[in-house]
Amino acid sequence: MTDSKKHVRKLFGTDGVRSRANTYPMTAELVLRLGRAAGVVFRGQGAVPARPQSGASVSRVVIGKDTRLSGYLFESALRAGFTSMGIHCIQVGSLPTPAIAFLTRALRADAGVMISASHNPFYDNGIKFFSANGMKLPDSVEAEIERLLFEDDLDRYQPSAFELGKATLIEDAGGRYIEFCKNCFPKELRLDGLRVVVDCAHGASYKVAPAVFWELGAEVIPIGTAPNGYNINDGFGALHPETIQKKVLEVRADIGVAFDGDADRLLVCDEKGRILNGDHVLAMSALAMQKEGTLRGGGVVATVMSNLGLERFLAQHDLALVRTQVGDRYVLDHMVQHGYNLGGEQSGHMIFLDKNTTGDGIVSALKILELMVSERKPLSALITGMGRVPQVLQNVVVAANRDPLANPTVQEAIAEVEQSLAGMGRVLVRKSGTEPLVRVMLEGDNQERIEVMAAELCQVIQRVAGMGKDE
Repeated sequence: MTDSKKHVRKLFGTDGVRSRANTYPMTAELVLRLGRAAGVVFRGQGAVPARPQSGASVSRVVIGKDTRLSGYLFESALRAGFTSMGIHCIQVGSLPTPAIAFLTRALRADAGVMISASHNPFYDNGIKFFSANGMKLPDSVEAEIERLLFEDDLDRYQPSAFELGKATLIEDAGGRYIEFCKNCFPKELRLDGLRVVVDCAHGASYKVAPAVFWELGAEVIPIGTAPNGYNINDGFGALHPETIQKKVLEVRADIGVAFDGDADRLLVCDEKGRILNGDHVLAMSALAMQKEGTLRGGGVVATVMSNLGLERFLAQHDLALVRTQVGDRYVLDHMVQHGYNLGGEQSGHMIFLDKNTTGDGIVSALKILELMVSERKPLSALITGMGRVPQVLQNVVVAANRDPLANPTVQEAIAEVEQSLAGMGRVLVRKSGTEPLVRVMLEGDNQERIEVMAAELCQVIQRVAGMGKDE
């Protein structure tokens, strides 16, 4: 077979395959073929098998989805593709992405698949793969799946009619994940007396998240729990902090937790209405784990997007901040390779590796609640000490087939900003791995100055790209 490392990736971004539903590449035809190609790999007939089969006659794949309308379409297409290649499908319905990672391990499956476009609007959808150990597939395995997908002779791997796969629905999958989450919370602690606002973004956590906190003793005020296929991430969830902020103040809650559409991301609101992102959660958790003696690696793994304030704060406590490229998969890779057990992204993908193998919004929320209960302090008292360096984030819309960052004019403009901020801030300009955008981030101690510099840099990129800016 052709070396998959030489394959030029056409479909997979930093978080699987993603686009507008019913348009290339997220069409029924291509997703069915994607299921067939992935089935070859997971069955062990491809160049990169997911794991040794240990004598098993049929490989198994867990399939989950969020609540967007097109999930039905792609669930059926994937099931057809997998079963046509002899893969047994275990369907679990609408559940968070981290639930699929957990169930893939718990059910001893060869792989897991989540149908979701995460924080995107309902009209987008995507597919994420997990290996048998519940971690996102390595780039090399995704490249092999993609190579097989575009291979003209994929039919040569097709099994006989006697070897087709089957499909099974696990009706209690949600309950299994609820128990998994509860077991991540110390058995000697309870949430009695805490009022918790839970915003599920009309997404995959709409049933399981409120149940977890209620069963642990909290008074739960659920919002964003009425999905209709169209309203996922619409005005609710981690992308709309104003919603949970308003609700927390209205009902005088002790804490508000908001998830994105597939609940691998967490946004938090304290009792005073202050919004906390992933950097704050990392700071709190790192100190608590350092105190307990459970923090491994001597620090935290985050991405280039994490604020300088987090880096300075950790340094004050003799902890290191190790940065990776953007994407929780790269954070996890570094954690596994170098022995860390805490990592995440500013956007709210938090990885507590001792608990789960991917970002898990519910588990992350439980870690914060554990701190509040054990320390007997309100959330606002737990987040003091970390100063946030002013940061500007802007997006520039670009054509999917254009790369303005390769343009000498853009490169020169970036170099000028880097020189101006040398020693006093940071600049990061990158193409999004999930959307047709160039993301511009500047940090520095002077808010007004970096806002002007970011605007000027965006203008240069706009002129080269020939399109507009997306605030």
